[in-house]
Amino acid sequence: MNKKISHRIAATALAALSATISAGPALAQAATSRIDAADTAWMMAASGLVLMMTIPGLALFYAGMVRKKNVLATMAQCLVCTALCSLLWFAFGYSLSFVGDGNWLGTFEQAFMRGTSVDATSSLAPTIPEVLFMFYQMTFAIITVALVTGSVADRMRFSAFVWFAAGWLIFVYVPIAHWVWGGGFLAKAGILDFAGGTVVHLNAGIAGIVAAVVVGKRHGYGTENFAPFDLSMAVIGTGLLWVGWFGFNGGSALGANSRAAFAILATHLAASTGALTWMFLEWWTRGKPSVLGMISGAVAGLGTITPASGFVLPWHGVIIGLIAGAFCFWACTWLKLRLGYDDSLDVFGVHGVGGATGTFLTGIFAVAALSATPDAPAGSPGLIEGNARQVLVQLYGIAAVIIWSGAITFILLKVIEFLVPLRVNRQNEIEGLDVTQHGEALQ
Repeated sequence: MNKKISHRIAATALAALSATISAGPALAQAATSRIDAADTAWMMAASGLVLMMTIPGLALFYAGMVRKKNVLATMAQCLVCTALCSLLWFAFGYSLSFVGDGNWLGTFEQAFMRGTSVDATSSLAPTIPEVLFMFYQMTFAIITVALVTGSVADRMRFSAFVWFAAGWLIFVYVPIAHWVWGGGFLAKAGILDFAGGTVVHLNAGIAGIVAAVVVGKRHGYGTENFAPFDLSMAVIGTGLLWVGWFGFNGGSALGANSRAAFAILATHLAASTGALTWMFLEWWTRGKPSVLGMISGAVAGLGTITPASGFVLPWHGVIIGLIAGAFCFWACTWLKLRLGYDDSLDVFGVHGVGGATGTFLTGIFAVAALSATPDAPAGSPGLIEGNARQVLVQLYGIAAVIIWSGAITFILLKVIEFLVPLRVNRQNEIEGLDVTQHGEALQ
């Protein structure tokens, strides 16, 4: 009996040893994998939050501010941005932006994510799967292109916009994303842009004002009533943007860590301060605080804190939000009237001015302790901590983005205009884009 038990024990031990030997490579791979479950879970959630910023967040925000006859057309532009930019980003946008360390552009090495293994990670986000990092950055590309639509709302032909969305992603967004985040010349110069002050907001704002000027003013601009269709939709859209921005800025920490928490708190405080600042300025200058003003101030605060969010302390977020509300209010009122351009939904005034302001202020308020790593223990200090050079680097980045985005956007629009008309004719504009471009209308 004892011999039988001994044989069984020996057999069991032998089987266990055999299984261990067979599983050896897999166990070794698991032991050496750098993928962190908590970071991965947070970045999945953050990716969903950022995608929500475009659909339905931005779609509702923009649609609520146009006239009823253009609501569906405005939403359609956000929807087509989501679909088209997703495929282009997967095809080669990600690879050109984040693979390779060229000064101007990446490579096609990971076009269509070829050669990407299950456990592959990017050196830029070493604790999450690379496919997740690709997807997270995809959501940024989507909303940046979609932001530009607000400048040409009510008048741009849908076919021309589809061409523009594809071309602008490839020739404007992708190079700038590489310059700043993918190891390009601005990254090597030391620019600080945590979540998109240059890549997203300034970029979209400059493209927006160029597009508004090239496409031309809306029929009846300055004489007819262009009151928003439904501000309640815009308020709901603002709420979705506000919450989604926690994924936008907090997710840019690329992990579930303290830096993400600091970025989220600074973001919320900046949005709150921006909304109140715009409200009080409007109350003071016009006698009544409008709902449109409050939501505009909130978005101004959100856009302006974006480049600084992971580099500053929470109280800096309050200061940045205050400056954002004041500067963007000035840009959307006095500056817009003075220059006479028709930026339908104030993309330049809110995102362009806010992005430039936030990028500059990052160079002032950046705290080294928030960006310190084992490889770079000194972190990235700003002017207040004695690094005056950082302000110059920030200005250099702002200038580079303005020049590239403005020039290439202008050239792209002129090329498209040679192929198809950029805007609908006067009669179609009067009837509305919903009917004339999509054959549909709200009842």
